[in-house]
Amino acid sequence: MKVNNYLDIKVEKVEMEGVKGATVRRLISQTDGAPNFAMRMFELEPKGHTPLHQHPQEHEVYILEGEGTLVYEGKEYKLEKDYCVFIPSNKMHQFKNIGTKSLRFLCVIPHPSLFP
Repeated sequence: MKVNNYLDIKVEKVEMEGVKGATVRRLISQTDGAPNFAMRMFELEPKGHTPLHQHPQEHEVYILEGEGTLVYEGKEYKLEKDYCVFIPSNKMHQFKNIGTKSLRFLCVIPHPSLFP
């Protein structure tokens, strides 16, 4: 069991090719005893973005604050507070902050170890 305020969880800079101005807090993970899913909170600074990428894990996203764009399979979708997104496995996608404030969102994924 784990009960925390998200502010008590370490902020990590996202360091990978194609990323600009992104941080993550690993809210719940295998290190907390969660065997199947991980919950992460991402924050993109204005004009920040994740890489355009794909992976075998599906994920579910909930926008907490800010304005953004989801690039999905070559199309763009506007995102704002209280939008939710499902991204299936192996689909190209990217999140971009198009606003003047942080774009903050929750992202839930199955643990990569569950995929062969």
